[in-house]
Amino acid sequence: MTACWGSTFFLIKDLLDRVPVLDFLAVRFAIATVGLFLLAPRALGRLSAASRRHAVVLGLLYGVAQILQTAGLAHTPASVSGFITGMYVVCTPLLAALILRTRITAMTWGAVLLATAGLAVLTLNGFSVGYGEAVTLVAAVLYALHIVGLGAWAGARQAMGMTIVQLFVITVVCFAATAPDGLVLPSNPRDWLSVVYMALFAGALALAGQTWAQAHLPPTRTAIIMSMEPVFAAFFAVLLGGESVTARMAVGGLMVLTAMLVVELAPRRKIEAEVPHIAV
Repeated sequence: MTACWGSTFFLIKDLLDRVPVLDFLAVRFAIATVGLFLLAPRALGRLSAASRRHAVVLGLLYGVAQILQTAGLAHTPASVSGFITGMYVVCTPLLAALILRTRITAMTWGAVLLATAGLAVLTLNGFSVGYGEAVTLVAAVLYALHIVGLGAWAGARQAMGMTIVQLFVITVVCFAATAPDGLVLPSNPRDWLSVVYMALFAGALALAGQTWAQAHLPPTRTAIIMSMEPVFAAFFAVLLGGESVTARMAVGGLMVLTAMLVVELAPRRKIEAEVPHIAV
């Protein structure tokens, strides 16, 4: 799942030269919604009323995060966007502590400082942060909220139905945002192939996999596995996207990645316990 997500950064970066951000997202998630519904048409009927409400909230979080992340990607290199997006791994235990009362260890605070320093190396230009990097960081916080929410609400038997609802809400959010300006569609088969790949594999199936997995894993365990996403983003951006490896990218990215691993692995006995499901 994380390799699939990481492979999309350079594809999106290329596609946004020809298709506006919101139009791309609206089409991508519309295809994802239809595709997953056709795969599991009875899943919606098995959803409880509470699961539907939770899925709507999660879809709103994910939809806004997708818009912000993709908008930020239009203004920053794919590899940098991948690393900043990976800050959700650090944000996840912090938000879990605030919302679910999970205790934060000194090691976690140290990892937060290390990640912040790494982010500065990656993105700071003098004393200012670029627009693309700042927007992407906000998206990372929303992704962290989505992970915490899934950890509290996801159920294995209702994972597919919750995913379909999430995808539908994301689609509605994107179409509502782009409708006033009309809809621009991909203009060539290559772009359509990229959109379909990102819709079905990196969209529908990946989100379904995450929703199912988080019925079995607490947010912190999920986050450490998902920390491979920025690694794959940089790998694919250099291997297939034509980007060059720079010292700043290597040092800043290594600092952020180290913080991700430290915040999850070092205090595991302190924060790894299952988060209880909460009702809203």
